[in-house]
Amino acid sequence: MQDIIRDLLIKIGEDPDREGLKKTPERFEKSIAFLTQGYQQDPREVLRGAIFHEQYDEMVTVKDIDVFSMCEHHMLPFFGKCHVAYMPRKHIVGLSKIARVVELYARRLQVQERLTQEIATALMDTLQPHGVAVVVEAFHLCMMMRGVEKQNAKAVTSAMLGVFRTRESTRMEFLELIKPNLNIVR
Repeated sequence: MQDIIRDLLIKIGEDPDREGLKKTPERFEKSIAFLTQGYQQDPREVLRGAIFHEQYDEMVTVKDIDVFSMCEHHMLPFFGKCHVAYMPRKHIVGLSKIARVVELYARRLQVQERLTQEIATALMDTLQPHGVAVVVEAFHLCMMMRGVEKQNAKAVTSAMLGVFRTRESTRMEFLELIKPNLNIVR
């Protein structure tokens, strides 16, 4: 990978032997390995490690989970917040595991739409709750730095499964809980 980055630097008109760039191929390789480490992790295993039997059946919401990912189309970052809720059936999961699943999927080359759906599906399949809701709101550097160059355009995606899809009152309760946060401060 370092040879590829060295060649890339030459192709864009840089000198890879210049002082500031000598270690860039090595730094890039370490950076991209960190930013894509989600491919080596199984979200269901993360969740299964912290499932507890409880008779709790009210909504559990974790909001304002920081999200940093890489757009698969331009390999530029996108960042924002993720809000997750589920309605337990017989099991609850450690709250930090929800954030870990968000991070795990974010640390892959992504599109925001798939990221949102993958988080919801992993929780639904593993916990088998009455329902799962996920909202992701993010700013995309591929829209901010290049292309249309719109610095304030925020993408909002949602995935509603189970009772969050079929029961409007449940969906509205979730959206009301996260409502104050629908304006991200950068």
